[in-house]
Amino acid sequence: MVSAPIIPTPPETSASLREAAYDAIKHRIITCVFKPGDYLNEAYVSAAIGIGRTPVHQAIDRLTQDGLLEVIPRKGIIVRPVSLAEAMQITEIRLLNEPYCARLAAERADNVDLATLRDLLNRADAWTAVRNIEQMMLLDREFHIAIAKAARNTVLASILQNLHERSLRFWFISLTAPEHHREVQNEHRAIFTAIEQRDADAAAKAMADHIESFRRTISRYL
Repeated sequence: MVSAPIIPTPPETSASLREAAYDAIKHRIITCVFKPGDYLNEAYVSAAIGIGRTPVHQAIDRLTQDGLLEVIPRKGIIVRPVSLAEAMQITEIRLLNEPYCARLAAERADNVDLATLRDLLNRADAWTAVRNIEQMMLLDREFHIAIAKAARNTVLASILQNLHERSLRFWFISLTAPEHHREVQNEHRAIFTAIEQRDADAAAKAMADHIESFRRTISRYL
Protein backbone atom coordinates (compact mmCIF):
# COMPACT_ATOMS: atom_id res chain seq x y z
CA MET A 1 0.00 0.00 0.00
CA VAL A 2 1.40 3.39 -1.02
CA SER A 3 1.72 5.82 1.88
CA ALA A 4 0.21 9.29 1.79
CA PRO A 5 2.38 11.81 -0.07
CA ILE A 6 4.05 14.70 1.72
CA ILE A 7 1.79 17.72 1.16
CA PRO A 8 2.33 21.21 2.63
CA THR A 9 -0.28 22.66 5.00
CA PRO A 10 -2.43 25.45 3.43
CA PRO A 11 -1.39 28.97 4.50
CA GLU A 12 -3.56 31.24 6.65
CA THR A 13 -1.57 34.40 7.47
CA SER A 14 0.67 36.80 5.54
CA ALA A 15 3.70 35.21 7.18
CA SER A 16 2.53 31.73 6.22
CA LEU A 17 1.77 32.99 2.70
CA ARG A 18 5.39 34.10 2.38
CA GLU A 19 6.55 30.73 3.65
CA ALA A 20 4.10 28.87 1.43
CA ALA A 21 5.27 30.80 -1.64
CA TYR A 22 8.87 30.01 -0.76
CA ASP A 23 8.13 26.31 -0.25
CA ALA A 24 6.03 26.04 -3.43
CA ILE A 25 8.60 27.72 -5.67
CA LYS A 26 11.48 25.84 -4.10
CA HIS A 27 9.64 22.55 -4.54
CA ARG A 28 9.15 23.27 -8.24
CA ILE A 29 12.85 24.08 -8.57
CA ILE A 30 14.16 21.00 -6.79
CA THR A 31 11.80 18.71 -8.70
CA CYS A 32 12.78 20.40 -11.98
CA VAL A 33 9.26 21.62 -12.80
CA PHE A 34 11.07 24.94 -13.05
CA LYS A 35 14.06 23.57 -14.94
CA PRO A 36 17.67 24.72 -14.59
CA GLY A 37 18.15 27.67 -16.94
CA ASP A 38 14.43 28.52 -17.18
CA TYR A 39 13.51 32.20 -17.16
CA LEU A 40 10.69 33.11 -14.78
CA ASN A 41 8.66 36.21 -14.02
CA GLU A 42 6.64 37.01 -10.93
CA ALA A 43 3.28 37.06 -12.72
CA TYR A 44 3.82 33.58 -14.16
CA VAL A 45 5.05 32.15 -10.86
CA SER A 46 2.16 33.75 -8.96
CA ALA A 47 -0.36 32.16 -11.32
CA ALA A 48 1.43 28.79 -11.25
CA ILE A 49 1.34 28.45 -7.46
CA GLY A 50 -1.89 30.38 -6.79
CA ILE A 51 -0.34 32.91 -4.40
CA GLY A 52 -0.25 36.71 -4.77
CA ARG A 53 2.61 38.76 -6.18
CA THR A 54 3.87 40.24 -2.89
CA PRO A 55 4.69 36.94 -1.13
CA VAL A 56 6.03 35.58 -4.44
CA HIS A 57 8.38 38.57 -4.73
CA GLN A 58 9.59 38.00 -1.17
CA ALA A 59 10.07 34.28 -1.84
CA ILE A 60 12.07 34.99 -5.00
CA ASP A 61 14.37 37.30 -3.03
CA ARG A 62 14.95 34.55 -0.47
CA LEU A 63 15.54 31.87 -3.12
CA THR A 64 18.04 34.17 -4.79
CA GLN A 65 19.91 34.38 -1.48
CA ASP A 66 19.73 30.57 -1.27
CA GLY A 67 21.42 30.31 -4.66
CA LEU A 68 18.52 28.59 -6.43
CA LEU A 69 17.55 31.63 -8.51
CA GLU A 70 19.57 34.39 -10.15
CA VAL A 71 18.49 37.86 -11.21
CA ILE A 72 19.96 38.71 -14.61
CA PRO A 73 19.97 42.48 -15.32
CA ARG A 74 17.56 43.45 -18.14
CA LYS A 75 16.60 39.81 -18.61
CA GLY A 76 14.79 38.72 -15.47
CA ILE A 77 14.89 35.79 -13.10
CA ILE A 78 16.58 32.55 -14.07
CA VAL A 79 16.59 29.18 -12.34
CA ARG A 80 20.23 28.66 -11.49
CA PRO A 81 21.76 25.97 -13.70
CA VAL A 82 23.16 22.85 -12.05
CA SER A 83 26.79 21.94 -12.52
CA LEU A 84 28.85 18.81 -12.00
CA ALA A 85 31.51 20.89 -10.26
CA GLU A 86 29.03 22.01 -7.59
CA ALA A 87 27.75 18.46 -7.12
CA MET A 88 31.30 17.20 -6.63
CA GLN A 89 32.13 19.95 -4.12
CA ILE A 90 29.02 19.18 -2.07
CA THR A 91 29.85 15.47 -2.20
CA GLU A 92 33.38 16.06 -0.93
CA ILE A 93 32.07 17.90 2.13
CA ARG A 94 29.38 15.28 2.73
CA LEU A 95 32.04 12.56 2.71
CA LEU A 96 33.95 14.43 5.40
CA ASN A 97 30.94 14.88 7.68
CA GLU A 98 28.14 12.42 7.04
CA PRO A 99 29.89 9.10 7.74
CA TYR A 100 30.86 10.55 11.13
CA CYS A 101 27.22 11.53 11.65
CA ALA A 102 26.14 7.94 10.94
CA ARG A 103 28.79 6.73 13.39
CA LEU A 104 27.38 8.98 16.11
CA ALA A 105 23.83 7.86 15.30
CA ALA A 106 24.86 4.22 15.78
CA GLU A 107 26.21 5.14 19.20
CA ARG A 108 23.44 7.52 20.32
CA ALA A 109 20.15 6.67 18.60
CA ASP A 110 17.30 5.79 20.94
CA ASN A 111 14.25 3.64 20.24
CA VAL A 112 12.26 6.61 18.96
CA ASP A 113 15.00 7.42 16.45
CA LEU A 114 15.10 3.82 15.26
CA ALA A 115 11.32 3.72 14.91
CA THR A 116 11.39 6.93 12.87
CA LEU A 117 14.06 5.60 10.52
CA ARG A 118 12.24 2.28 10.15
CA ASP A 119 8.98 4.07 9.29
CA LEU A 120 10.71 6.27 6.70
CA LEU A 121 12.23 3.22 5.04
CA ASN A 122 8.89 1.42 4.94
CA ARG A 123 7.21 4.45 3.39
CA ALA A 124 10.03 4.76 0.87
CA ASP A 125 9.60 1.08 -0.07
CA ALA A 126 6.08 1.84 -1.27
CA TRP A 127 7.13 4.84 -3.37
CA THR A 128 10.15 2.95 -4.74
CA ALA A 129 7.84 0.20 -5.97
CA VAL A 130 5.89 2.70 -8.10
CA ARG A 131 9.00 4.82 -8.86
CA ASN A 132 7.59 8.10 -7.57
CA ILE A 133 10.78 10.15 -7.80
CA GLU A 134 9.37 13.22 -6.08
CA GLN A 135 8.22 11.38 -2.95
CA MET A 136 11.39 9.30 -2.86
CA MET A 137 13.51 12.45 -2.92
CA LEU A 138 11.49 14.01 -0.10
CA LEU A 139 11.76 10.86 2.02
CA ASP A 140 15.48 10.68 1.21
CA ARG A 141 15.83 14.11 2.80
CA GLU A 142 13.76 13.05 5.82
CA PHE A 143 15.90 9.93 6.27
CA HIS A 144 19.13 11.93 6.38
CA ILE A 145 17.55 14.51 8.71
CA ALA A 146 16.50 11.71 11.07
CA ILE A 147 20.04 10.31 11.16
CA ALA A 148 21.42 13.77 11.94
CA LYS A 149 18.89 14.12 14.76
CA ALA A 150 19.86 10.70 16.13
CA ALA A 151 23.52 11.80 16.22
CA ARG A 152 22.64 14.33 18.96
CA ASN A 153 24.97 17.02 17.61
CA THR A 154 23.11 20.18 16.62
CA VAL A 155 26.13 21.85 15.00
CA LEU A 156 26.73 18.85 12.77
CA ALA A 157 23.00 18.63 11.99
CA SER A 158 22.99 22.29 10.90
CA ILE A 159 25.98 21.74 8.59
CA LEU A 160 24.35 18.69 7.04
CA GLN A 161 20.98 20.39 6.63
CA ASN A 162 22.64 23.06 4.50
CA LEU A 163 24.42 20.43 2.41
CA HIS A 164 21.24 18.40 1.96
CA GLU A 165 19.21 21.41 0.88
CA ARG A 166 21.86 22.22 -1.71
CA SER A 167 21.83 18.58 -2.82
CA LEU A 168 18.10 18.19 -3.47
CA ARG A 169 18.08 18.99 -7.18
CA PHE A 170 21.03 16.65 -7.67
CA TRP A 171 19.25 13.92 -5.71
CA PHE A 172 16.14 14.33 -7.86
CA ILE A 173 18.17 14.12 -11.06
CA SER A 174 20.12 11.07 -9.85
CA LEU A 175 16.92 9.25 -8.86
CA THR A 176 15.72 9.43 -12.47
CA ALA A 177 18.60 7.13 -13.46
CA PRO A 178 17.43 3.57 -14.22
CA GLU A 179 17.52 1.39 -11.08
CA HIS A 180 19.33 4.03 -9.00
CA HIS A 181 16.15 4.54 -6.96
CA ARG A 182 16.35 0.89 -5.88
CA GLU A 183 20.07 1.20 -5.15
CA VAL A 184 19.38 4.19 -2.90
CA GLN A 185 16.75 2.28 -0.94
CA ASN A 186 19.08 -0.69 -0.49
CA GLU A 187 21.86 1.64 0.66
CA HIS A 188 19.51 3.30 3.15
CA ARG A 189 18.60 -0.15 4.49
CA ALA A 190 22.29 -0.95 4.99
CA ILE A 191 22.82 2.31 6.89
CA PHE A 192 19.80 1.67 9.09
CA THR A 193 20.81 -1.93 9.82
CA ALA A 194 24.24 -0.80 10.99
CA ILE A 195 22.74 1.93 13.19
CA GLU A 196 20.18 -0.48 14.63
CA GLN A 197 22.93 -3.00 15.42
CA ARG A 198 25.04 -0.27 17.08
CA ASP A 199 27.87 -0.99 14.64
CA ALA A 200 29.47 2.45 14.31
CA ASP A 201 32.17 1.36 11.84
CA ALA A 202 29.62 -0.33 9.56
CA ALA A 203 27.30 2.70 9.74
CA ALA A 204 30.10 5.06 8.71
CA LYS A 205 31.14 2.77 5.86
CA ALA A 206 27.56 2.29 4.64
CA MET A 207 27.05 6.05 4.58
CA ALA A 208 30.31 6.62 2.70
CA ASP A 209 29.35 3.93 0.18
CA HIS A 210 25.95 5.58 -0.27
CA ILE A 211 27.50 8.99 -0.99
CA GLU A 212 30.04 7.47 -3.38
CA SER A 213 27.21 5.73 -5.23
CA PHE A 214 25.50 9.09 -5.66
CA ARG A 215 28.74 10.62 -6.93
CA ARG A 216 29.13 7.93 -9.59
CA THR A 217 25.52 8.28 -10.72
CA ILE A 218 25.37 12.07 -10.89
CA SER A 219 28.68 12.11 -12.78
CA ARG A 220 26.97 10.21 -15.60
CA TYR A 221 23.97 12.54 -15.78
CA LEU A 222 25.50 16.03 -15.61
